[in-house]
Amino acid sequence: MNISTIPLPSPLSLWTTVRSVGTFNVACSFAALWAFVKLSRAFRWRLKTTQLRGPPRTSFIYGVSHDLASSQDSAEMYERWATEYGVAYMIPGVLGQTRIVLSDPKAIAHFYARETWTYVLTPLALVLMEASMGRGLLWSQGEDHRRQRKALTPAFSNAAIRKLTSVFYDSAYKAKGAWDTAIESSKDGYAVIEVQNWMSHISLDTIGIAGFSHDFGSLDGKRASVTKVFDTFGNNQQASTVNKVLRLLASPFPIITKMPTKRSNLMKKLSETMEEISNDLLVRSRREKDVNMSGRDEEKSIIGLLIKSEGQDAELRMSKEEVVAQVRGDYVSQPLFAKTDILQMKTLLIAGYETISISLTWALIELSRHPDVQTRLREELLVFGADPTYDQLKASLPYLDAVVHEILRIHPPVGEFIRLAAADDVIPLSEPVRTESGKMTDSISIGKGTFITIPGAAINRSSAIWGPDAKEFKPDRWLTEDGITGKAKEVQGHRHLLTFVDGPRTCLGKDFAVTEFKTVLSVLVKNFVFEMRDGPDTQVEIARGIFPRPRVVGEAGIGVPLRVRRYE
Repeated sequence: MNISTIPLPSPLSLWTTVRSVGTFNVACSFAALWAFVKLSRAFRWRLKTTQLRGPPRTSFIYGVSHDLASSQDSAEMYERWATEYGVAYMIPGVLGQTRIVLSDPKAIAHFYARETWTYVLTPLALVLMEASMGRGLLWSQGEDHRRQRKALTPAFSNAAIRKLTSVFYDSAYKAKGAWDTAIESSKDGYAVIEVQNWMSHISLDTIGIAGFSHDFGSLDGKRASVTKVFDTFGNNQQASTVNKVLRLLASPFPIITKMPTKRSNLMKKLSETMEEISNDLLVRSRREKDVNMSGRDEEKSIIGLLIKSEGQDAELRMSKEEVVAQVRGDYVSQPLFAKTDILQMKTLLIAGYETISISLTWALIELSRHPDVQTRLREELLVFGADPTYDQLKASLPYLDAVVHEILRIHPPVGEFIRLAAADDVIPLSEPVRTESGKMTDSISIGKGTFITIPGAAINRSSAIWGPDAKEFKPDRWLTEDGITGKAKEVQGHRHLLTFVDGPRTCLGKDFAVTEFKTVLSVLVKNFVFEMRDGPDTQVEIARGIFPRPRVVGEAGIGVPLRVRRYE
């Protein structure tokens, strides 16, 4: 063969070949470095973290995460595992992730005492909360969280809630008036009312007026933009198989939440709608403040407190940027985890709208299922007479208090909490557990990067903690000396419950929520009798809103139709 006939590569093709090989080598180097870092972290984590027993992986990809996500009662699963493996155990998660679950009051108290410092939000939680509520309340950590919480605590003092009680009554009586009209127009002496929708509108109007001096008018039939978005969440329950898979994979890969899905588009619309409203309210509130030049009038609403805190004479002054962040949820301070926090508008709207309406709906369901409890509660309210004041709601109606806290115990709006260890720690246990190697230990070492789960609903309903009748709706347990068992008394949350969590991030608005809950329930039970539309054996399941909600089996959306008649 004549060598002169062999084609020589051009300089450009030679450069392309060399560059492609170089790019490949660089990519391989980065991949090797990433793998080395991951393996190093995994090795360190295994050395630093006590390896505990736990349930076997039911899926190679999902661990037990799919089982928990698809269960109608994940609390029962957590409790069953605690019975089998002890008060602290490990569960396999998505793509090799592992979580430590704490079901021990002593361990949980230790955990909550260190939350926001040692135990922080997971990357997935941060992404989801930024998308839904902005970089406000649930973004702040450490000292910034402490300062902001201290600045806004007066808005939720006994004195502040006492002034807002009339707002709660106004919303309850608006619903009563509409229900009276519906019953009067019925030939049967009763009306079938979809109570969950009404409880949502009561909560929305209440939080609008009490929080921001803004009436959304949903109880008057107005279809405000935020009302439409909230209602859309309730009417879109079924997630596709693809969406379910994406939700599970989002734990190791939070970037997945940025993908456009029906739910993510709804969350984006909700965020945009609330930002528009918050801008309008902020401008209006500042204008009203300027008109009242003396500034001596006491502020009732939370937004009023935020505006007031812009003043130089505020006890714990917040800057203008921080006030905007509280309302809009878009202020980022430095460093990254030092976000301005506490009760910005998006957070308060979602928390106030969702959680209270869910609890009120569960209360009406349980009272319909237990007519003896409903009758006894009504008798207490009728004997008392006039609408109770704030102080009377707190101290003078023991059975109302018992019913409310039993609902909060059995049906907490949020069933579990997951955090990430930002530093190594050692968690003490009230009783020893057996490790993976078979040894017994009364404390567990936690390596940095460990995921910790607190199954709040499981703790609230645990037979080991609350006794053999823990699963029963039994308000009387709150009225007797021995009703709260010794183990339950070790739980260091509000009234020995984890419904409002505990520690530095305990729910600042719990007194607001409990007072609204009692006020609305007292008006409705005193004036109406409630029954399940299809009889006492009607099945109720968990549906998916922003938070899990009850739904009568077979109903569309989040339907909870009850037969309602006047109490004569």
